[in-house]
Amino acid sequence: MTATTTCESCGMPIESGRYCAHCVDETGALQNFESRFERMVSWQQRRDPGASREQLEHSTLDYLATMPAWRDHPRVAGR
Repeated sequence: MTATTTCESCGMPIESGRYCAHCVDETGALQNFESRFERMVSWQQRRDPGASREQLEHSTLDYLATMPAWRDHPRVAGR
C-alpha cells in the first residue's frame, strides 16, 4: 500500500512531494499566492454558489491559514 501525504498548499492527498499538480506551475514551482487564492475562491464558489464573494474570500483565507505553504503569507497572517 502506498503512503499518502497532503499538499502543503491545498490539502489534497498526494503520493509524494510537497505540492499537488493543481498548485504548481509548469516548472513545478508553487504558484504565486494570488493565482492560487483566486482558483481556490472559484472552487469554493462552485461548491457554495449562494455565498457572497466576501464570504468566499474569508473562508478561503481561513482555510489557507491551516496550510503550511500559506500560513505565514502576509495576506493570510494579516486577516
